[in-house]
Order: sequence, then structure tokens, then C-alpha cells
Amino acid sequence: MTADNTFKFSPTEIKAEGLTLDEYQMICDRLGREPNKAELGMFGVMWSEHCCYKNSRPLLKQFPTTGDRILVG
Repeated sequence: MTADNTFKFSPTEIKAEGLTLDEYQMICDRLGREPNKAELGMFGVMWSEHCCYKNSRPLLKQFPTTGDRILVG
């Protein structure tokens, strides 16, 4: 955050990277500072649905993993 308690990036810029404001705050907490533009983009890619299945993983855990008709569990 800047001296006036605002983020370096606007909510629109953060959301454009596929991140929520909570995720942005988590990034700031992990880095101990606000990310630069390149870092923000990297987190956006690393935490995207395509790379980490952040939204579908909880749903996928509901499927059975053992049984006669399960090929890979």
C-alpha cells in the first residue's frame, strides 16, 4: 500500500490479471511489499484456473477416486 493506504494497482488492473483483491492482499503479505507489474502478471498466471485449478479443485475432490469403474484416482 502507498502512504495514503491505497494500492499501487487499481482494482480493475488487479482483476485484469485474473486476481481477486483478497489474492492481491495475500501476494502483498507474502512478498512483504506490493508487487511490481511483472510480478503481478506472474502471480496472475501461476494462480490462474489453467495452471492451478483454484476454482475446480474443490469440485473435483467430490468425485470418487476408487471403484471398479475408476481408471485413475
